[in-house]
Amino acid sequence: MLFSIFLLLLGFVVLIKGADWLVDGATFLAKKNNIPNIVIGLTIVAFGTSAPELVVNTVASYEKHSDIVLGNIIGSNNFNLFMILGIVGIIYPITIQSSTMKNEIPISLFAAILLLVLANGYLPYDDMGLSRIDGAILLVMFLLFLYYIFQKMKNDKNTVEVEIVETTIFKIWGLIVIGLAGLIIGGKLIVDNAVNIASQLGVSQKIIGFTIIAAGTSLPELMTSVVAALKKNSDIAIGNIIGSNIFNIFLILSISALVRPIEYKEVFNMDVYILIGGTIFLFTSMFTGKKMKLDRFEATLLLLTFIGYTAYLVSKEL
Repeated sequence: MLFSIFLLLLGFVVLIKGADWLVDGATFLAKKNNIPNIVIGLTIVAFGTSAPELVVNTVASYEKHSDIVLGNIIGSNNFNLFMILGIVGIIYPITIQSSTMKNEIPISLFAAILLLVLANGYLPYDDMGLSRIDGAILLVMFLLFLYYIFQKMKNDKNTVEVEIVETTIFKIWGLIVIGLAGLIIGGKLIVDNAVNIASQLGVSQKIIGFTIIAAGTSLPELMTSVVAALKKNSDIAIGNIIGSNIFNIFLILSISALVRPIEYKEVFNMDVYILIGGTIFLFTSMFTGKKMKLDRFEATLLLLTFIGYTAYLVSKEL
């Protein structure tokens, strides 16, 4: 057990460092080709913070661990929404820009509802679970989301901002290759040892995915948002979280389902309901005052809800 825990922690270190190197290499490559900073931020960096979930889920899906696939994504989204926004809102109340309110948060809500519909087989063609057709639908939604982002960037004056970097092409590709290797090795270590720990503890793979793996793969989002909160940059703090939640459902679950259809159990419905409820709470809480803001009281409610619900899930397993 201790050795499995050690390998699990090592996997997280290798995974997150691999994602960091991959983002650095890809960013340097983009800047060498005069790609604007905002494009890099909304694509490469956003992908980088979701890379841990992507790799872990791809490995878990290939190895037929559906509970880890779903537990990781739903758990990561709940961790992002309740835990990270709760911590960030307590550090510094988050002011929401109107464009985020009108567009990104509703898109995040739509993603969670679409997951519920597809996974439960509510469509005429569908059975319970995420089939490859469901994966294709989610992937189309992701492509539409990317189209929305690029259309939005066309109206942003910052798109003309380009930073020139002096870095050798050898170093750039070295970072990319080593980063990819770190992602693959770290993801494999995490999935294999999480399964071992779950079997030795006698708990479900869902709980391991929902707690340990979800929290571990959400560390990039946690670090990014906390640093943004300390710098009083609300746009980055909440944009990182909402964007990651959209990426997780539309991109990562789509790829996981395309790799291998995902079995879905009704027990996950409650977790998705919590995610939907939290997103609605975030949306409606903005209208309680003169400013669209998530204050410390509301952030504390989010944090306590996550702690209480997680404790409830764990207690059911013990």
